[in-house]
Order: sequence, then structure tokens, then C-alpha cells
Amino acid sequence: MAANRKISAASARAHTRKSRNKASTFQRSSGLVKTSLLVLLVGFLAWGYQAIKPPLPKICGSPDGPPVTASRIQLKDGRHLAYNEYGVSKDVAKYRIVYVHGFDSCRYDAVSAITLTQDVIEELGIYIVSFDRSGYGESDPNPNQTVKSVSLDVEELADQLGLGSKFYVIGFSMGGQFVWSCLKYIPHRLAGATLIAPAINYWWPGFPSNLSGEAFRQQFPEDQWSLRVAHHAPWLTYWWNTQKWFPSLTLIAQSPAVLSRQDLELVPVFSTPKRKEYEAQVRQQGEYESLHRDLIIGFGTWEFDPMELKNPFPSNEVAVHLWHGDEDMVVPVKLQRHIVQRLPWIHYHEVAGAGHMFPFSDGMGEAIIKALLIGENTNS
Repeated sequence: MAANRKISAASARAHTRKSRNKASTFQRSSGLVKTSLLVLLVGFLAWGYQAIKPPLPKICGSPDGPPVTASRIQLKDGRHLAYNEYGVSKDVAKYRIVYVHGFDSCRYDAVSAITLTQDVIEELGIYIVSFDRSGYGESDPNPNQTVKSVSLDVEELADQLGLGSKFYVIGFSMGGQFVWSCLKYIPHRLAGATLIAPAINYWWPGFPSNLSGEAFRQQFPEDQWSLRVAHHAPWLTYWWNTQKWFPSLTLIAQSPAVLSRQDLELVPVFSTPKRKEYEAQVRQQGEYESLHRDLIIGFGTWEFDPMELKNPFPSNEVAVHLWHGDEDMVVPVKLQRHIVQRLPWIHYHEVAGAGHMFPFSDGMGEAIIKALLIGENTNS
């Protein structure tokens, strides 16, 4: 019996040692698995960070950037703003206009200047300056850009060029959207303003949710997702519009699917061989600080709601015009109609059968300019 007890004790000790060895082996294996998972997680996070992190812009005039070829001013914050002048000399001009270009465009895309005849320019005494918005063309990027900062750039450009205490402002598409900023922050500097097919923000509080929701759902699915990302997760905007798994914004892809019947007819007018010569300049500093920044600012949370603007010109000494095509497939006309119903002091011109690019149609540029400058209305 004693021997059996000794054998049992020895057996127990051996079993205990085996158990400890197994536990130690399991702990080592478990530790290796945890370490491997941690390494994989860190690697995935590093890959994700690199994927969503936009590359540094290729700033014009820097060692790795494009050359500076444009006339430029230096703003108070040190940034440079490139510009191009049209029309008569500003020193003799009767009307001085600052033009704000649209999405994926530059200072050469000043439709209100390039569609006017020389006779009209000289007859009325028109001077127009168009500038590259931040990050486009040869204007320095502005990583601190806001809705307000665009209007301040307009004001400083006008001051440095000596356009006087008051000037006109015209904006097309995304540039038209930023004219709201001028009406909000620098109305005292404006002699008049025109918004041409201005982009809207589906998240402006002044829109009834059913109206904006219906208009939003009518957009292409890829555009809906791109705008959702820009609004709700702006830090993902670069990745979303450069990844290859899902289609990105139709305007970035330059898809003809977003063009209306009239737009397709006007393609030879606005997509000319001359534009092909400078088209590469538009995005030359990088798509993030131009196209993507536009989406983040234009469709982010605004500092104000345009539909809450009070008439900044109660004596009607300054006229504000808004032009829109009723077949615009880029900006829903139903939302534009709601805006002007909320703002009865806006002179609204709805062009029948017109798409987004209607300013390039015959006579439209002249009609828009004359309505703003001399109150003549021939196409509304």
C-alpha cells in the first residue's frame, strides 16, 4: 500500500509537470498569436493611414512644383493668388468685375468674359479679372480654407488690383456657390452680384428634408456616396475619390452621363482645343487641394445658411441675379426654386431647355452681363 501511494505521488508529480509544460506551451503559443495579431493590426492601420492621407501638394514655384507663369498677388497670409485679366483696362473701365470659376476649372475658364464680343466689352466699358481659387492652377493651396476665406480672397484681390471701393462679382457653378459667401461677408464691397447655376449644399438647414432628400436621391449613386463622404467623413474624401473599388464623383471622372441634352450639344463650345492646352494646369498641384477641398468646403457644414440671409441691399441700390437651367442635371432646379422663394430680393432667371453649361450658348453670356450691369433682361 505504501509503495502504491509512492507511485501515485510520483505519477501525480509527473502529471503536474506535464500540465505545467502544456500550459507554458499554450501561453507561448497564445502570446505569439497575440503578437502576430498586433503586428497585423498595426500594419493594417499604417496601410490605412497611408491610403487616406493625401499626398503633399506640388506648389507652383517650389523645387518639385510646376513653374509660375501667371500674374500673381501675395495675400496677407503669404499665399499667392494667380489671376487673368479680360476686357478694357481697369483704369478706364466703367464696370469692374471679379469672376469666380467653378469646379475643376481655372482662371482661363471665365465664361462671362470669353463669351462676350469685343463690341459689347468696349461699348459698356467692361473689365473682368478671373483668379485661380486656392489649390487650382497657379494659386497656392489653402489648408485652412473656409467658406468665408473665399470671399476674403476676392476682396483682397480687388484691393490689390485697385478695383475701387465697390465691384461686381460673378460666379459659375461651384464658384456661384461662393458668391453666397461674398453676399454674407463683404456685401459693402459689392456693386452687384450674379450666381450662374450655383452649386447647392444638400445639408443647408433651410431645405425641407423631403425636398433635399428627393433631389439628392435623383443624383447618380456614385455622386451620392462622394457627397456623403465629403459631408460626414471629410478625412476620407481623398481615399474615396482615388480608390478603385467603387466609382467616384462623375464630375471628377468627367463622365458625359451628367450632361443634359443641351450640354452635349455645347461640348464643342466649352471643350475646345484651346482649353486642352491648359487643362492640365487645373489639377497640376494635386487633386486633393483643388477638387477634394472643393467638395469638403462646398458640401461640409457651412458657417451660415444662405436661405437665412437678409437682404444686404434694402434700398435696392444693388441687384443680385441668379440664373439656372430647368434641365440642369448637376444642380437640381427644384432646390434653386426653393432658395429664391425664400429670398424674394433675388432676381431669378430660369432658362427653359437649358442644362448646366447654358452660359456657353449663343447670346447667353451677353444677356447675363447686361442684366447685371444695366438691368437689361432679354433671356429669362
